[in-house]
Amino acid sequence: MENAVGLNAQTPLVARVRAMEQAYDRACELNAALTQALDSLEQNAAVMQELADYMDSGQWKKDFEADESGCLPEDLKRGVLSEDGLYNVLSEYEALKERMREL
Repeated sequence: MENAVGLNAQTPLVARVRAMEQAYDRACELNAALTQALDSLEQNAAVMQELADYMDSGQWKKDFEADESGCLPEDLKRGVLSEDGLYNVLSEYEALKERMREL
């Protein structure tokens, strides 16, 4: 099938432009998603610093020991006091930052 300028819709030119347009559309989508993820990462920096300070201050250990002694209500959510949970979250955050630096 020929168009108004006489090009067949199946030519290598048309196929290439069509493929590159799909790649372009995907790149636009990915850029938007990455922008949103980076915005979230920036907002998360203060939260991560707060958690790191909590862990490093010694207060985390006191709170952990209080929990182990039964001083906290049983229905209180306290994943932050799990022995590996906080460390893993902070480590994962550092790994994400390193991964971004490598890009």
